[in-house]
Amino acid sequence: MLRALHISGLGVIDDLDLPLHPGLNVLTGETGAGKTMITVGLALALGARASAALVREGSSAARVQALFDVGDAPPEPLGGWADEGELLLARTVSVEGRGMARVGGQLATSSVLASLAGSLVEVHGQHQTQRLLEASAQTAFLDRSAGEAHLVALGAYRETYDELRRVQAELERLREASRDRERELDLMAYQVREIEAVMPEVGESERLAAEEARLGHVERLLELGATAEAAIDDDDGGADAVLAQAARALESARSLDPGATELAARAAALAVEVSELGRDIRAYRDALAADPERLQAVRERLSSLKSLQRKYGETDADVLRFMEQASARLSELAGADDRLNELTAVAGELEGRAAERASVVSAGRRRAAGSLGDAIAAELDELGMPGAQVEVALEALASPGLQGAERVELRFASRPEVSAMPLSKTASGGELSRTMLACRSVLADLDDVPTLVFDEVDAGIGGRAGLAVGRRLAGLARDRQVLVVTHLPQIACFADRHVRVTKQGGTAAVEVLDDERRVAELSRMLAGLDESASAVSHAEELLAEAAGLKGR
Repeated sequence: MLRALHISGLGVIDDLDLPLHPGLNVLTGETGAGKTMITVGLALALGARASAALVREGSSAARVQALFDVGDAPPEPLGGWADEGELLLARTVSVEGRGMARVGGQLATSSVLASLAGSLVEVHGQHQTQRLLEASAQTAFLDRSAGEAHLVALGAYRETYDELRRVQAELERLREASRDRERELDLMAYQVREIEAVMPEVGESERLAAEEARLGHVERLLELGATAEAAIDDDDGGADAVLAQAARALESARSLDPGATELAARAAALAVEVSELGRDIRAYRDALAADPERLQAVRERLSSLKSLQRKYGETDADVLRFMEQASARLSELAGADDRLNELTAVAGELEGRAAERASVVSAGRRRAAGSLGDAIAAELDELGMPGAQVEVALEALASPGLQGAERVELRFASRPEVSAMPLSKTASGGELSRTMLACRSVLADLDDVPTLVFDEVDAGIGGRAGLAVGRRLAGLARDRQVLVVTHLPQIACFADRHVRVTKQGGTAAVEVLDDERRVAELSRMLAGLDESASAVSHAEELLAEAAGLKGR
């Protein structure tokens, strides 16, 4: 609840502290005393648009602080700002028009104040935004009046609608990407086919490069091989004959000197090695042969491999790795079409289910609309608006939304002979406040907003209608805090806390009235400045009657 309000430098208010009660708080006072300026100050603390014109003459700035009790476990978004069960909203407007907002002592923006206000206070008055005028609020009002079973059906529809929107969003994403996906799929398929057409092996390029070098220089290799063979195996002094002669000489020396044994062995081994080298050179030469066809095939194969390497990797292994990755991506892209088909089928199923559930919601709204309109009209009759008509209209939407297949609109006519028009276009500030009061009287649990503010709810009424308004305000105050600005003693007599606003020397002041002073204030409201004995008696009667009505 709103525990206290501090205002300074705002209009007729110099410096004012207003303590508030959990139940019905009533502000009374003469016209121009500053009652409405208090609600203006509260609106500023709740994020309303500010103007330098509001700053009191002679003040540098207007300042407002609103202290709320939000409990030990406040709901979001309040929890992130509250401190030990308290939440302080503050607003400053300078004479130059610059503003500053704070939440819990922290700098914030007016939009943050406004976002928090929806969970704290609802203001109804000529100069305040009427929540009841919002289509979403009117739709929610009708849905609550339709009963628990209807709310369950609405929840089922919204669950299906949310799932449908999620699927449709994914479908849209896939469809938007389909053109790019097709291009990528074509590219991947071409790349895989190109690599598969060559199908390299790991290390193949190195092997073929060696073979190409051998085939390309076969004549020179034969020539060099012949030279090497002649140097080893030449009857006129080849290396094999020379080494064989050296081995025989050292073998003879070994028989004369054991110290030559190692040399003899080495010479013999070299002679054998050179002999074997000669045979290997001959075999190498015999294997060499000019093969132009094979050379051409090797060169073509190498060209294909190098072409792949220029595009897909530096080595044969890199090219093969790229092909594996591209093949995996191909499978993924092909699967996207399967996912698209799957989601299309799911979306069709969800659309059918959503349409069925939307029709159930629509039927529930149609059943409730007539009785709700009649109930509000009956309340308005009791609240001093005889003949007022309320129509709950259902306008079909082009396509169903989160709230269903139709838009709910409350239409108002002040008397039977005029056509019902949207509430925002036909009702005055007082009529709107009383219509909101009527709505809340018909459906007390309209929402969980803990504090309600009514300004001008008494416009154009008096007598028994005023008592009816007061009784309903007191009924609302049983479960939440209510703040009312009124000129009617028939409403003020129901107060749990009665605050009188006075203006002395152009400055507003507030006074919380005890029982004796309440009688005096109600007498003033009944008889003006002349507080006669009859006015006092009438005031006492009103207080007694209000106490009796509140006890019922």
